[in-house]
Amino acid sequence: MPPADNARFLVEASKARSRQAREHAEEAIKAAACRNERPTVVGIANAAGVSRSWLYTQTDLITAINQLQQRVPALHRSTRNAATDASLHRRLETALERNRQLRDQVADLTRKLETAHGEIRRLRALSSMPVGGASSSR
Repeated sequence: MPPADNARFLVEASKARSRQAREHAEEAIKAAACRNERPTVVGIANAAGVSRSWLYTQTDLITAINQLQQRVPALHRSTRNAATDASLHRRLETALERNRQLRDQVADLTRKLETAHGEIRRLRALSSMPVGGASSSR
C-alpha cells in the first residue's frame, strides 16, 4: 500500500495558520490605534502572538504600523520620572567617592606587591650566598 498523500492537508493547515496570524496582527494594530498608543513591531507581534520576523515579511502590516507611529508621537519622559539635578549630583558624588576608594585600594595593593617582590628578591639573594656569609674569591 503506498504512503498516504497528506500534502493537501498540510497546505490547507499552513494557509489557515497564515490567515489566523494575519487576522491577529490586524486586530492588534487596530487595538493599538484605538488606544492611541504608539505601536512597535515588537508590541504588535507580542499582542498578536506572531513572530517579529513573520511580521516584517508582511509589508502592508509594517506600513500600517509605521503610519500609526507617525500619527502618534513618541512619548517623552514625564518630568515626574526624570531624575532631578540633586539626584544626579548625589549619584555623581557617590561614583566619584567609590572611584577614590578604588584608587586608594589599588595604591595600597601596589605597595604591598612591591614590598613582597622586594622580600622575595632579598630571600633569593640570601639563598644564593655561600654558607658562612662570605662570598668566594677567585
